[in-house]
Amino acid sequence: NVSLYNETEGRPIMPTPVIGGVGLLADVEGCVDIALREAGLALVLVGETKGHLGQSIFLREIHGREAGAPPPVDLAIERRNGDFVRGQIGAGNVAACHDLSDGGLLIALTEMAMAGATGATIEAPQDIAPHAWLFGEDQGRYLLATAKADAVIAAAAQAGVPARRIGTCGGGALTVDGLTAISLSELRRAHETWLPAYMAGEAA
Repeated sequence: NVSLYNETEGRPIMPTPVIGGVGLLADVEGCVDIALREAGLALVLVGETKGHLGQSIFLREIHGREAGAPPPVDLAIERRNGDFVRGQIGAGNVAACHDLSDGGLLIALTEMAMAGATGATIEAPQDIAPHAWLFGEDQGRYLLATAKADAVIAAAAQAGVPARRIGTCGGGALTVDGLTAISLSELRRAHETWLPAYMAGEAA
């Protein structure tokens, strides 16, 4: 499906190709969703983070700009990282998983936390700017919740896949250690009330 000629209120929109994928699960019992449901699980970030902000949601929404090149895509790395994550799910090492795309790490973590009503605390590294770490849209990345972080990270090293533990699940808030925190109730209020307010003409 591709929309190349749509207009909204008389103004053209950017071309919006949409690609759908369909797969077959051999055993639905092995399916893993995005929801964080258990305190104490480790959060493991799979894939390399450089903090790419070109054409990002952060740049558009916070700075009002659509600039720079989009993040580069390496199909070989995409397949390698995806195969690794699928293998870890198949091995029973993953309790929840989310790909990182629009909005980057913090948006994916927010969606996982709201889906399972469980908060998390993560640490920001010292070798990259916090906003780039939290909102960069580098490709080929996944966030895993796991009770077997050491095994996952060891398997990643053997497979040549970047992986690092970045935090822990639990609590009623999302906390970036030393930087900021926001309660899940506040996140849910902002997430669930915006559209009704917009439709009622009460939001910009």
